[in-house]
Amino acid sequence: MKKIDVVILTDSRYVNPIEINDYNHNVLLEDKLVQDALEKLDLKVLRLSWDDATFDWTTTKYALFRTTWDYFDRFDEFSTWFNETGKLTNFINSEQIIRWNIDKHYILDLEKKGVHCCPTIFIESEEQITLEQLHKEHNWKETVLKPVVSGAARHTYKLNPENLHVHEPLFKELNAKEAFMLQPFQQNIVKNGELSLIIIDGEFTHAVKKIAKKGDFRVQDDFGGSVHTYKPTTKEIAFAEIAVKACNSKPIYARVDMFTDNDGQLAIAELELFEPELWFRNNPKAADKLAVAIKKLFD
Repeated sequence: MKKIDVVILTDSRYVNPIEINDYNHNVLLEDKLVQDALEKLDLKVLRLSWDDATFDWTTTKYALFRTTWDYFDRFDEFSTWFNETGKLTNFINSEQIIRWNIDKHYILDLEKKGVHCCPTIFIESEEQITLEQLHKEHNWKETVLKPVVSGAARHTYKLNPENLHVHEPLFKELNAKEAFMLQPFQQNIVKNGELSLIIIDGEFTHAVKKIAKKGDFRVQDDFGGSVHTYKPTTKEIAFAEIAVKACNSKPIYARVDMFTDNDGQLAIAELELFEPELWFRNNPKAADKLAVAIKKLFD
């Protein structure tokens, strides 16, 4: 008999933080909005770190990924837990969706379905090629290099002809352990920001614009980026919803990160279906919509 309807998954840093700062305050607030929304629908909810070794995962019907933001730093450990726990309970989004989305090779699948994405070259682990060779081969001068499994701009570097030689040894060391992706640097992200549109149960709910701090290219608040409420155009909403529909199965929640590329076209930066920040604090009704979609799973 299942005792818990939904476990909201976080990581151990955010279970009971001793010191509250702006960052973990937002984490706690986001998770609370989701928990309150689920409990209003008479669902029994618990919030736990994903690696809580004391919890019996067979006692919950669903585990909802929210703020598990240490997984990419502990990926081997997380993968083992994910494989084992997936046999004991159900994940939201589904295990199938997460396995597809956790590795950014999914961009290739989106492109095959006609969704315009940022041009991307994938460099598989231990591939014998240099950054200089890649830049010459594709005639790219400014690029961004990052791992295919990552978050919070981990090992993300802006490259140009002047600094390639500096990054070559690091790239060789990192690429021996994991695959990477190389993309042409997008000027409009720095000039105009990156958009994040939230899609819940297939429908747009709200959006934000993320802007990098002056002198940086990373829009994440970890690096001084700022977040602003944004009202997207009809075209931007349609583009986001089309991207989500291109998934092999329907996700309950999604965040579509997009921008206007160097050619003036809307393009996908990332399609986040695993543990994205969804800015429910900007639109609490979206948390209610998520809860309703989850409650349908019990019907």
